[in-house]
Amino acid sequence: MHAASFAAVFAALYVAHSVGDHWVQSSCQAADKGKPGWTGRLADTRHVAGLTVTKLVVLLPVALLLDLRLTAAGLLAGLSVDAVTHWWADRRTTLAWLAKVTGKAEFYSLGTPGHPAHPVTSAGTPAAHLGTGAYALDQSFHHVWLLVAALIIATV
Repeated sequence: MHAASFAAVFAALYVAHSVGDHWVQSSCQAADKGKPGWTGRLADTRHVAGLTVTKLVVLLPVALLLDLRLTAAGLLAGLSVDAVTHWWADRRTTLAWLAKVTGKAEFYSLGTPGHPAHPVTSAGTPAAHLGTGAYALDQSFHHVWLLVAALIIATV
């Protein structure tokens, strides 16, 4: 039962993460969550609160429809771990630091003017692209913690 519960919980959290991080998060939260001080902290807190509610709204019907035997303690612990780690990473300087200490600073800057091979048009102006190294590292960091959260939710 744990394996099936884990698979269902992870799938639900993964989908809810994508929806919460891209559709539910406001433009203001996205712009401000990395700012220093209380402006950034509060924007990040509002984003993570909305994201966590989104995960709960997606996960509960999945659990009910699939008759998953999840506990309140498991839900609280798993969603708390996910929320805390998401908040930490989305402060931006923290994830930039992690990229630096793990030797990923150049990849972190990929797709930005700070990268030596940043995309430009023939006129030398910044070219449109579909993401950055920072975004890829951000999402993969969140995915690891979604896995941990799903394990906690499915087994506690």
